[in-house]
Amino acid sequence: MTIEEIIDRLKQGNQNFVADKLDGKLQDSSRRSELTGGQQPHTIVLSCADSRVVPELAFDAGLGELFVVRVAGNVANTSSLASIEYAVAHVGSKLIVVMGHQNCGAVTAAMAGGDNGHNINHLLNHIQPALSVSHDGSTVNDVVKTNAKLTVQEMISRSQIIREAAEKGHIRIVPAYYNLDTGAVDFL
Repeated sequence: MTIEEIIDRLKQGNQNFVADKLDGKLQDSSRRSELTGGQQPHTIVLSCADSRVVPELAFDAGLGELFVVRVAGNVANTSSLASIEYAVAHVGSKLIVVMGHQNCGAVTAAMAGGDNGHNINHLLNHIQPALSVSHDGSTVNDVVKTNAKLTVQEMISRSQIIREAAEKGHIRIVPAYYNLDTGAVDFL
């Protein structure tokens, strides 16, 4: 599939999800057997770890279609970035979707500030660039969208593997926003 066909497939899958008409394809023992020798997911999704955001369902995807990396705030920290680099370099994915979501708790915590302990503070520091470019009237959802967009840029600047694949046209990186209330994914 071309990158445009992959994006169309994701959009159609999301329409299925929103309409409560998941097709459930590629989710049986036959598909599991097909994948025992390897994987070739067409899309990498960097998504928040929030339990309400499930990329496989949101895009009506089957086994082996998505390489999903989940971390609170959908941040490109060293470990999530390394996982994405692996998928770019070794499994042939053509698209990276950085998907933030409505009412993200990590973004809310970053906006609130304060001391959340060493590990959470470290995670929230990855969201600070989105706060820095946001204005005083920005809502949490505005910052979520900004964070997704800036994470795309951060991937390119911090990863030679991703940058070179993007420059050669082997991969495209797109920010997205998942609406909790409707299930719709907006490509930004």
